[in-house]
Amino acid sequence: MPSATEFIGYLAACLTTASFVPQAWLTFRTRDVSGISLGMYGAFTAGVALWLAYGLLLGAWPVVVANAITLALACTILGMKLRYGRTRGVT
Repeated sequence: MPSATEFIGYLAACLTTASFVPQAWLTFRTRDVSGISLGMYGAFTAGVALWLAYGLLLGAWPVVVANAITLALACTILGMKLRYGRTRGVT
């Protein structure tokens, strides 16, 4: 049985990761990335990757699980921004 600290960590991980899913799903479904800032999303994705590394180094599984899921979603959305976010006629 997880300790109270681990339980809080898992609950926080579930809530923050779950809150990201509706926006990710909308982006996947519509492929509309016009409202996504490439700079912000690049920094966000890098930050999530670092949180994942931090969690792995500490063996903090709530941090690892949440950030692994979020990183997969963020990388997919970042890839979509790079692929679909280009405006026609702009080089």
